[in-house]
Amino acid sequence: MAGGAAAAAGEAQCLSYAGCNFLRQRLVLSTLSGRPLKIRKIRAKEEDPGLRDFEASFIRLIDKVTNGSRIEINQTGTTLYYQPGLLHGGSLEHDCSPSRSIGYYLESLLCLAPFMKHPLKIVLRGVTNDQVDPSVDVLKATALPLLKKFGIDGESLEIKINRRGMPPKGGGEILFACPVRKVLQPIQFTDPGKIKRIRGTAYSVRVSPQMANRMVESARSILNKFLPDIYIYTDHMKGVSSGKSPGFGMCLTAETINGTILSAELASNPQGQGAAMLPEELGQNCAKLLLEEVYRGGCVDSTNQSLALLLMTLGQRDVSKVLLGPLSPYTYKEKT
Repeated sequence: MAGGAAAAAGEAQCLSYAGCNFLRQRLVLSTLSGRPLKIRKIRAKEEDPGLRDFEASFIRLIDKVTNGSRIEINQTGTTLYYQPGLLHGGSLEHDCSPSRSIGYYLESLLCLAPFMKHPLKIVLRGVTNDQVDPSVDVLKATALPLLKKFGIDGESLEIKINRRGMPPKGGGEILFACPVRKVLQPIQFTDPGKIKRIRGTAYSVRVSPQMANRMVESARSILNKFLPDIYIYTDHMKGVSSGKSPGFGMCLTAETINGTILSAELASNPQGQGAAMLPEELGQNCAKLLLEEVYRGGCVDSTNQSLALLLMTLGQRDVSKVLLGPLSPYTYKEKT
């Protein structure tokens, strides 16, 4: 009888959701809070029902970074039960699905890594830059400085790109390392300040190195009207470091006098998909996206709004304060 009552209490504590939306956020928040989770009707009415390969890969990654997690998936993949274990960390490796970029997995690791038992050091392999998820370049330029504001810093905090990989075949590799911090520093970040400099990276793999130079020239033609301090690096990787598919793209960041970092990025269409894009067009469009991000304002760019809000929630109550621009759909849905 007592066992039945305990099981009923456990079932009552179990969070229940329907549908495939926000799978990552739900698994991350379940892991941080220690509450079990059940998700039903995952694409139940579609021709190809159940979890996709990139979602299954994400669940395997969560299983690797935790110890003692219990994961149950039914035969059709439409129902998932997840009972979180303890965040363990350590040295790990994971092959990400090429359907989504490494950024899809790295965004969630940034939320979990500071609260591990052991410092996390993980090698992720797959697509480093695509048109869907935040690229490794953007997360390195914007998310790491944000973590430092919350007191998560030190020599062991780094994102290193060993190899680039463009869709559809990927072939990239990155290293992410993060120290453990049990208590987060509260932040007061309400004055973004004026833009003082723009930095960026124009990368190209398995195409002419001139592609990167052409992107830089076209981006500068727009940005130089506003600011003289602009430096965009060109990154042309060769051989094994260039992955398995051709492509090019650009990542730009604008830094203010108060340490706010705003970002924008664009990548070329994957090989064999969509119309070919000129590097001049991509450079100009990326510069315009950065100006749009600056116009939106706020002390955190749209890519990292949800990370900032999560870290504030996990810190001391009613102490932190941050100014955001208009909320991105991702942030709005995660927090409602």
